[in-house]
Amino acid sequence: MSAPDLLIIAGVALVAGVMNSIAGGGSLILFPVLVALGLGTVAANVTNSIAQWPGYIGGVLGFRGQYRGQGRRLVRFGITALLGGTTGCVLLLTTPSAAFDLVVPVLVLLAASLLAVQPLLTRRIALTADGGPRPDPRWLYVALFLATVYGGYFGGALGVILVGVLGVGLHDLKLANALKSALSTVTATVTLVVFGIWGPVDWTAVAVAAPASLLGGFLGARVARRIPVTPLRVSIVVFAVAVAIYLFLRA
Repeated sequence: MSAPDLLIIAGVALVAGVMNSIAGGGSLILFPVLVALGLGTVAANVTNSIAQWPGYIGGVLGFRGQYRGQGRRLVRFGITALLGGTTGCVLLLTTPSAAFDLVVPVLVLLAASLLAVQPLLTRRIALTADGGPRPDPRWLYVALFLATVYGGYFGGALGVILVGVLGVGLHDLKLANALKSALSTVTATVTLVVFGIWGPVDWTAVAVAAPASLLGGFLGARVARRIPVTPLRVSIVVFAVAVAIYLFLRA
């Protein structure tokens, strides 16, 4: 890639990191830019997945106080995310790239839809929460496995999916948000290892995008309370729909 291309990647990754901290969906911004700069869809996806990894670590550090007393649950959920993320990565690397080209517009639309309804889902979970302790339902593990399979395969708006699943299963939105960061980190670490060894990663793009994404996440966290989330969310959703249409026509 040329120097101007790398500057574009750095700038978009910075914006994606800010968006992830404020409203989520930042991965939906960087992925199409990598495609537009000449990477194939699979290469863009694995490069994007690895570039987003540092931001997840920051999220876990930010929620570390919420993990007290959650050790056993974190282990159980973490193993589920490990298995799901690995399955998703293997599916991506072993299925034809043409199949990914066909399904990725649908996945982008799914991610955009989930991002659009996230506030409604969040309010619904908050209204049904009673704050009382309860055992984890068995279906929750199945749902987490499927969610992290999606995360390993594509990953756009994975955090939105995890918050929804965990919020419904645990009836505790704050805990769901904290666990979301931990499970996203597990899934992202799986993609880092699997794609880093066997995936068509553009490491030059990663070297530029990863620190920019980390910086963006830090800056986004600092200004999150000062920026109206709704207009930003709408902008991301509209952009994602446009990306899906572009990818559909390109396939």
